[in-house]
Amino acid sequence: MDRYKIAPNSKVDLGQWDADDRSAFPIDKDEGRKQARTLTERLEELQELLYAQDKHKVLIVLQAMDTGGKDGVIRHVFEGVNPQGVKVANFKKPTGQELSRDYLWRVHQHVPGRGEIVIFNRSHYEDVLVVRVHNLVPQEVWSKRFDHINAFERMLTDEGVTMLKFFLHIGLAEQKQRLQARLDEPRKRWKFNPGDLEERKRWPDYMQAYEAVLSKTSTPWAPWYVIPANRKWYRNLVIGSIIVETLEKLEMQYPSLTFDADEIEIK
Repeated sequence: MDRYKIAPNSKVDLGQWDADDRSAFPIDKDEGRKQARTLTERLEELQELLYAQDKHKVLIVLQAMDTGGKDGVIRHVFEGVNPQGVKVANFKKPTGQELSRDYLWRVHQHVPGRGEIVIFNRSHYEDVLVVRVHNLVPQEVWSKRFDHINAFERMLTDEGVTMLKFFLHIGLAEQKQRLQARLDEPRKRWKFNPGDLEERKRWPDYMQAYEAVLSKTSTPWAPWYVIPANRKWYRNLVIGSIIVETLEKLEMQYPSLTFDADEIEIK
């Protein structure tokens, strides 16, 4: 999966990244879904082990344009995991209380504890994306945040957090189809927000902002992956593979028993 990882200090041009790519798994949708289910079963095992060992902490960041598939990843890749050990934090428009503090304050409260996987649905990166595109703060303010974020993530990893950051890369034409699908299907209309059309007009600005994020904040301790996300099954398969591979490298073990299980008789 290293083909999708952004090397530190790379200059990223998203125009060079194919949102339709499926080179890591040149298979059809049915086989892809089958393999994804196998990965999900393995992820369940690893997540239970992580929870039982109560040692490691895992933080997964999901960023994407509207309709990019963040909710779909959470729903499908993490299907069946123990909700005691997996949490989702959503970062929407900041509240007044949040705006009265530094921009990382609301984020830090949700980082994982020992034995936990936490998924950020959007994240602290909104403060170098949305604020930039909408000119909510001056450039001299948001431009300093890349260094802040790198230092913040370094602190987390120094404290035992394993970080994975995924940018779900879809094309402009694919977004149009997904937005239209929300309008066409009555059960999905609740997900449609007319404001998404205004954001869509800013697509070039967002691509430029994402390119800066990927270029400046993919580090050895907190790498970014650009995930081809036009095909939902492929997106899930790639992300599931990266997460499972990362967890397996932690070489986790169940905790040692303080008693001899063979000597216990339950009457």
